[in-house]
Amino acid sequence: MNFARQYDEYREAVEAYLGGLFAEKTPWADLYESMRYSLLAGGKRIRPVLTLAFAAAGRADWRRALPVGCALELVHTYSLIHDDLPCMDNDDFRRGRPANHKAYGETLAVLAGDALQSEAFRLIAGAPGLDAETRIACVRILSGACGASGMVAGQVLDTLHAPKTPDELREVHRLKTGAMIAGSCQLGAAVSGAPGLLAAAAEYGHGIGLAFQIRDDVLDVTADAAEFGKPIGSDRESGKVTYVDLYGVEKCGELVRDCTEGAVAAVSAYDGDGFLAELARSLSARRK
Repeated sequence: MNFARQYDEYREAVEAYLGGLFAEKTPWADLYESMRYSLLAGGKRIRPVLTLAFAAAGRADWRRALPVGCALELVHTYSLIHDDLPCMDNDDFRRGRPANHKAYGETLAVLAGDALQSEAFRLIAGAPGLDAETRIACVRILSGACGASGMVAGQVLDTLHAPKTPDELREVHRLKTGAMIAGSCQLGAAVSGAPGLLAAAAEYGHGIGLAFQIRDDVLDVTADAAEFGKPIGSDRESGKVTYVDLYGVEKCGELVRDCTEGAVAAVSAYDGDGFLAELARSLSARRK
């Protein structure tokens, strides 16, 4: 298995699928333009790639998982648009260019996020090649990952409850970041239907999700702004307590390695070609 080649195959399939969405000519073309501005802004497409990889790990044709993996990417994109708003994180840039609300205004940015969220569930409902039971399972996974006991709950804790202790911060990241990453893994497992894979996917996803967020906290104080794609030190300027504040950069590196290796162990029985292990380790060393 060539990891880079396989990752590129997954990512290119995701890009092609997403590129075909919201391209119609309509009287509300400005809405579609705003949606596509953020949806097609690039990035590694980690979450939908995880969905496809877990479908493959369960011995399914990973292409059948494209609609549900891309549905989660729509939800992820909506969350980024809303996170950047002045009432949330108040970030002017995302991935090296103006945030959606800076490019299209706050009203259209809010509506673009709203539309992306609802369209995600339309993708799942109409996903070809999946039976009704699998589609319902995928709706349940995605709604749980992004809803009032998942990503949104994490955003509430992060923005309104000022987490300061290690336990409080871990809970924020379990919900705000980890729930969606675990959800992406579980979606692929649900499409495959492989026995036992759903639980392993959840453990792997939460492990790499926490590692991802801790690494993000480190990059927020150590990365190059142009490479990172958003301002460095924005969390500190906003008064947020991060893992770096609590543990320091060196200890954060140890925590990232521990979370990553725990995730790798969770899926070892299914990861015959080593793709999931390589992906987890590559995320732990990312620079943006």
